[in-house]
Amino acid sequence: MFLKRFKEKSNQKYINSILESRHVVADSRKIESVGIILNFDEFNNYDAFLSLFKEIKILENKVKFIAFITDEKLTPNSWDAFFNPKNFGWKGKIENVELEEFVNTEFDALISYYKEDSLELNLVTALSKANFKIGISGKDDRLHDFIINVKPDEIELFKMELIKYLKVLNKIQ
Repeated sequence: MFLKRFKEKSNQKYINSILESRHVVADSRKIESVGIILNFDEFNNYDAFLSLFKEIKILENKVKFIAFITDEKLTPNSWDAFFNPKNFGWKGKIENVELEEFVNTEFDALISYYKEDSLELNLVTALSKANFKIGISGKDDRLHDFIINVKPDEIELFKMELIKYLKVLNKIQ
């Protein structure tokens, strides 16, 4: 318990240092590839997102999902990849190959679709090399470039607002 708390503090300090050194680059690059981070306990409707990407003409093979699960025994096999609290070491070290690959992929956009303020979810969002970060959580505004404040079960509202604002920002056609 004692070491767990130190590890959490270490990882939170690491998140803060990443976010403080982050340089946001505003460009008009169109979105062609997307990474999605989900909290499996809050939302797990894969098809809802696929319909969104069909609507905005993003190819399915340019979309990568990763979901956070609290217990690795509950891992379903319908998602691209999963991660859990055991996949993190000290100072933000990732100990999961799929998660490491996900954060190092330079997506045109990253959608962090979770409300819960979770150290692990925030760490993955902060570490992501995505160009444009979109979230639904406003706990730490430094994590995202753009926030749509909806509940995870309000996917239709999220889709409508996302499309509207991506058109305004000239990120989609």
